Amino acid sequence: MAASTLDLILRKGTDRRLRGGHLWVYSNEIDTKLTPLGQFKSGDLVSVRSAEGRALGSAYMEPQSLICARVYAPGKQRPLDESLFSERLQCALAIRESAFTERCYRLVYGDSDTLPGVVIDRFGDYLVVQLNNAGMELYREPLLAALISILQPSGILLRGDSRSRREQGLSEDIEVVYGEVPELLDLEENGVRFRAPVYSGQKTGWFYDHRMSRARLAPWVNGKSVLDVYSYIGGWGVQAAAFGASRVCCLDSSAQALEGVMINAELNNVQDRVTTRRGSAAETMADMHSEGQQFDALILDPPAFIQRKKDLKKGFAAYRRINEGGLRLLAPGGLLVAGSCSMHLSRADLMSAMQQAAVRADCQLRIVEQGAQGPDHPIHPAIPETEYLKAIFARKI
Repeated sequence: MAASTLDLILRKGTDRRLRGGHLWVYSNEIDTKLTPLGQFKSGDLVSVRSAEGRALGSAYMEPQSLICARVYAPGKQRPLDESLFSERLQCALAIRESAFTERCYRLVYGDSDTLPGVVIDRFGDYLVVQLNNAGMELYREPLLAALISILQPSGILLRGDSRSRREQGLSEDIEVVYGEVPELLDLEENGVRFRAPVYSGQKTGWFYDHRMSRARLAPWVNGKSVLDVYSYIGGWGVQAAAFGASRVCCLDSSAQALEGVMINAELNNVQDRVTTRRGSAAETMADMHSEGQQFDALILDPPAFIQRKKDLKKGFAAYRRINEGGLRLLAPGGLLVAGSCSMHLSRADLMSAMQQAAVRADCQLRIVEQGAQGPDHPIHPAIPETEYLKAIFARKI
């Protein structure tokens, strides 16, 4: 493991963002004459310093990336060891235990928990861990030691198949690194039970981020018909049924995900009110409109249509089109829940896409509620990139 023996010196005038609390160092901010990036390897620990020599904090290096260093100890000189991981984990755990009674939540949310590159989801006695760059991967063992000491889990699953790892050419192994981990892990959200496929499912197997917005479905769906588009394993749809919806249809392109929907419907004894339909969202919604189907509530929670800022125009159009398709299936007076996990799409832009969709669908919308990521996805006030999730509840009139 690399020792913190090297300085990383910034160019004059580029330290303002770090002094304001941000944790990313970009490669074009480095004084490469004094500290050439070629001398560093991924995971090397450095002391980040201003051009005037001021110590700005400890970071680990990713010299081949645009974000070439990630600060894990702002304003301090510290090794990235079990002691530091323990402090960070205790702080993160305190936030989650204050917010939730069930031990089901995102335990670590990267930069917001001052553990850049680390994502950990908790499913009761089990943990699913993602290390999303080569630098943090070098410190896996002290992280695991801290997790085991603090939480004493029954098992830890390490998932290496994230998009960021794939883009960096890193290994995509999925392995149990401690204890034993079943294929399906139980969790409870808003009083509703689920089983998440943590080996083969998307991300860590579950999406905790929309938890607060899903809870707000309850007053809107009792006795109503609901279509859950991009349903995955029924996070929205099964909860809608558990909250009293008269019928729920979950639409997804994945047969495996739809099998998960029915597993979770049966867990909550709502299988008689839940059906599934497989297909692409846009095409299937068009078919359902041609069939004359209508729903009282419709949930659109797509994957991120905008992965990079340069894709904003194209992605905005995709959000507009999918919302237009949803509105054509929504009964007058019905509720549209439009979600976005695209960090580059602002809340105002999502509203604009919805409004343009409403004009094209020859109807009007009134926004009645708004949702955001829950307390297990805390937002770092100096890092706007940590705020990504939107949910907008709108009534069709």
